[in-house]
Amino acid sequence: MAASASDQTAWLERHGVVTDEIALDFEHAFRMAERLVEEGLLGRDSLPDLRVIDSIFDGMTRDETTNRWTTAALGRDPGWNAVRELARTVLARQGVDASVLPDIRVVR
Repeated sequence: MAASASDQTAWLERHGVVTDEIALDFEHAFRMAERLVEEGLLGRDSLPDLRVIDSIFDGMTRDETTNRWTTAALGRDPGWNAVRELARTVLARQGVDASVLPDIRVVR
């Protein structure tokens, strides 16, 4: 989520997935956040930012404007821009390189 919009777009195209996959992957990981804190794998100070990201995605989902989930929206939508900034903050706090996007295997 912290990568630039152009890097995110390239990642989506490379893996043949749609934009909302970014939010869905976050949702799956966010469910484990408390446990990651308990296990010492995530700093408790990152939880507030992660909750804000979750709230932003929730608001975007409730918005009836479907163009928020397009690749074009990655670069111009205020929600995506806010998510990117918060994600960069969390990753920096954790000492993780924000420029590296995960490689995934898509099962169809």
